[in-house]
Amino acid sequence: MKKGNLELVATVLLIVGGINWGLFGVLNIDLVQKVLGSIPILSKLTYVLIGLSALTIAYVEFVK
Repeated sequence: MKKGNLELVATVLLIVGGINWGLFGVLNIDLVQKVLGSIPILSKLTYVLIGLSALTIAYVEFVK
């Protein structure tokens, strides 16, 4: 099934979030903070977008 643009972006952000949590769990490295830490609003926005992406994918997979 072909994904729409929103679903594609949500999937990519969800993968980034998963990699970030994996690195944090194994090596105690917060990749988002390392990359965007000097701009706190971007870090926070990235976390919010990853959370919204998880909700979007959950909706697409389980409700639609």
